[in-house]
Amino acid sequence: MKTRYIISFLLLLCFSLSGFLVKATQIKSIGVPYVQNFPKSVYLSGNQNWAIAKDSKGIMYFGNTQGLLTYDGRYWQQYRMPNRQIVRAVATDSRGLVYTGSFGEFGYWSAHNKKLTYTSLVKLIPQTKQLSDEIWKIYVDGKRVIFQSFTTIYIYEQNKITVVKGPGPFLFLHKVGNRFLVEALEKGIFELKGNKLTALPHTNPVSPSNIMTILPYKNGSLLIGTSKDGLFIYNGSSYIPFNTPANGFLKTYQLNNGSRIDNQYYAFGTILNGLILIDQEGNIVQQINKSSGLQNNTVLSVFTDNEQNLWAGLDNGIDRVELNSPLYFYLDKAGQFGTVYSSLIYNNNIYLGTNQGLFYSPWISGDSKKFNTFDFKLVPNSQGQVWDLSVLDGQLIMGHNVGSFKVTGNQLEKISSSSGGWTIKKLNSNPDYLIQGTYNGLVLYHKDGSGQWKYFTKIQNFKEPSRYVEQDSRGDIWVSHAYKGLYKLTLSPDFKRVIKTRYYDEKNGLHGNYNINLFTLENKLVFSSDAGFMLYDEISNRFSLYKELNKELGSFASSNKIISAGLKKYWFINHGKTALVDFWEPGKLVIDSNRLSLLDGRMVQYYENISQISNTMHLISVDDGFVIYDATAGINLSKKNTLPAVLIRRVEDVTDSYKIISENGNNGDEIEIPFNRNNIRISFSLPYYRQAKIKFQYYLEGYAKQWSEWSPSSQKDFTNLAKGNYRFLVRAKINDELISQTTVFEFTVLPPFYASNWAFALYLLLIILLLFLAKKQYQTRLQKDHEEIMTKVELEKEIFLKKEAEATEKQIIRIQTEKLHAELQSKNRELASSAMSLVYKNELLQKLSQEIAKLKDEKGKTPADDQFRKIQKVIDEGMNDERDWTLFETSFNEAHGSFFKKLKASHPDLVPNDLKLCAYLHMNMSSKEMASLLNISLRGVEIRRYRLRKKLNIPHDKNLAEFFMEL
Repeated sequence: MKTRYIISFLLLLCFSLSGFLVKATQIKSIGVPYVQNFPKSVYLSGNQNWAIAKDSKGIMYFGNTQGLLTYDGRYWQQYRMPNRQIVRAVATDSRGLVYTGSFGEFGYWSAHNKKLTYTSLVKLIPQTKQLSDEIWKIYVDGKRVIFQSFTTIYIYEQNKITVVKGPGPFLFLHKVGNRFLVEALEKGIFELKGNKLTALPHTNPVSPSNIMTILPYKNGSLLIGTSKDGLFIYNGSSYIPFNTPANGFLKTYQLNNGSRIDNQYYAFGTILNGLILIDQEGNIVQQINKSSGLQNNTVLSVFTDNEQNLWAGLDNGIDRVELNSPLYFYLDKAGQFGTVYSSLIYNNNIYLGTNQGLFYSPWISGDSKKFNTFDFKLVPNSQGQVWDLSVLDGQLIMGHNVGSFKVTGNQLEKISSSSGGWTIKKLNSNPDYLIQGTYNGLVLYHKDGSGQWKYFTKIQNFKEPSRYVEQDSRGDIWVSHAYKGLYKLTLSPDFKRVIKTRYYDEKNGLHGNYNINLFTLENKLVFSSDAGFMLYDEISNRFSLYKELNKELGSFASSNKIISAGLKKYWFINHGKTALVDFWEPGKLVIDSNRLSLLDGRMVQYYENISQISNTMHLISVDDGFVIYDATAGINLSKKNTLPAVLIRRVEDVTDSYKIISENGNNGDEIEIPFNRNNIRISFSLPYYRQAKIKFQYYLEGYAKQWSEWSPSSQKDFTNLAKGNYRFLVRAKINDELISQTTVFEFTVLPPFYASNWAFALYLLLIILLLFLAKKQYQTRLQKDHEEIMTKVELEKEIFLKKEAEATEKQIIRIQTEKLHAELQSKNRELASSAMSLVYKNELLQKLSQEIAKLKDEKGKTPADDQFRKIQKVIDEGMNDERDWTLFETSFNEAHGSFFKKLKASHPDLVPNDLKLCAYLHMNMSSKEMASLLNISLRGVEIRRYRLRKKLNIPHDKNLAEFFMEL
């Protein structure tokens, strides 16, 4: 058994390799390759696209009615001509220049100031031969560039323009290898050699006219396409009509342009009916028009790039045809047959089972030289829902809403009335029986004597809807119900009835009851669920996850359907996404889902259908038609060793409003970003245009520490970047396999104004200035401090001297005061002495008066009154002598300042006797002494004291002597 598998594998490998070597670049003649539409709502420019070119970086350029369009695989950009002219011609050179031509204008676009900028060359044309019409063709020939209008050819070389005129008006200039050929109207074809035109030699009476394209052909000959007369071959001496099936098409629909594809095919665009592709024998290989995928039937320009993409500039839009695509489409644009649930090829017919019935059309093998045009017709009496088409032992059985039918050509034979034939297959235990799942149970078919499948019986005791049916190794029948779970049925020996039914749900380990489907995978029964594939263990009667398979399948572990794709290959369909899984190598699965991404979401969910055409081709039912999958197509492109470099396209300032910093990365210019605009967005793209899953990975040195995760996002925002130099590294990965080289974009975030070089220079100047000012201020301060110190010293000296003077003065004052006190005391003593003297004198006079009064003569008689009065008068005058008081007052004033002045000032009503009493009281004299001085009695003293106290308003509790002593 193992040897048989190895031999089968080797045979299949040899077959596949031989098929690959022969057909690696073969364009199939069935369906239509994938066509990618770019409407003007996507590229946001004018309708018409007159010319197409591609530069060395992989960027596409289109001459559009509103200017020059660029496309890099992700982003579109428009550039207008100086006077908003239509761009009719585009070409690129190896230096990165893009040449364009329009009415009255031609020149080139180049990167300048981080933007694509236009430079006109018209000023170099000699003054007498100025441009006054449209430029229709531009070709780069080494160091020279050729611009062609309908009247003139302009050759730009070494910053000069040479003008070439023809024998008449031109139509179009064509480049064939290194040759340049142009039709001069009514004069034939001329070759531009250097700066001269030379007529092509020919033996024909007339040469072809209205030539729209000239392409290289076999053995150095030329394939010439005209607008209304079809194709011609020029062999160097004559023009030979190329009478092929394509010629009639091109004459009818008016050939407009052409392009050579991979040295094997030719693509021609027409005015009225889109594109056709022919081989070198002139057979139509493909016909692509609006009904089969183009946006518009008028093709204004065609271009084939180095990745086998055919670009078509249309009268309304741009389309890309993916040549040598693994997927070829036939879509029902008109809604002829509805939604396709099943499809297969049987007896040279292709059958489509739809919700409207069974349709068929003749099928021509894709290897045929004839283009396969389909003309689907409804099989009579097949109206209604077709669920299933299966070929069993050479017989086509159709499961229909109203029963099951055997299909022969366009004839139906009803073989069962059980409605809803969902699925039908042979019993593993007895291949002479077919078992079918229907709306209400199971049906059996059996071969009759002639080998034809006939209705046998409806299996009794089971009436549940049976979407999927499989038989296990023990002979039991498993049936899945869309909403209830699983059933395991044990049939009677004659298969006519169910003798035992087991129902399985969550109690048995299933992850829910909904959408549990069952399939046979490598002779093993597996059950699909949203949690992954599961296996059934007969011993424990439970389900468990099929961990090994789920781990290998990755995201396709939750697939809801498995379809056999041949030996050890299976289709896994995960809710709209499709993968082809190869089980050849034990323990390792090869999963191809990237090349099938175009099918995502296009099949009828839960009713996906894929049938095998050959070892390498499969027929896939999609909502509105079918797709042919060719496993060998496109392999050499998807597996090539190099990818184009990732392009840094637009760098934008997104700080507070969008502003373009650069349109094409560095491009030799230094990118400097102000610190206050340090929020940027970097957009990048991979100029790879074939259908593929493209992911990017980036890393910003100086900002991040590692590469990002792979992501389909083609732009990244960086915010609040610190000052410094940055390197943005980005790379791309195609289909999770091939990784491009790393592209580097360098830029600098300038420091803030306060941290720039100018700022540091200013800071240095300021520091020097500050140091100078500080020194100056220090010196000034030092001088000031010196002066202050000197002033302070002088002041302290002055204060010291002043204090010394004050001390001296105080000493003098003290001495003077002491002297004054001494003098005062002396004066007081003198005053007291004088007062006492007066007292003594008065007392003496008083005693003398008393003694005189007692005086008697010898006779005892008193002296005469006259004498007595005279003596008494003398005594009284002595006691009341004002001179004594004046002398006393003078001495008193000398001793006690201005006592009397103050007293008189405050009490002007005091009389002299009052003043005397005040003075005596001030001297603290006794009443007796005052009485003596005043020459009054003690009673008189008291009376005067009383009166004085009253005059002066002195309280009674106040000692009168103390009052005057304090005064």
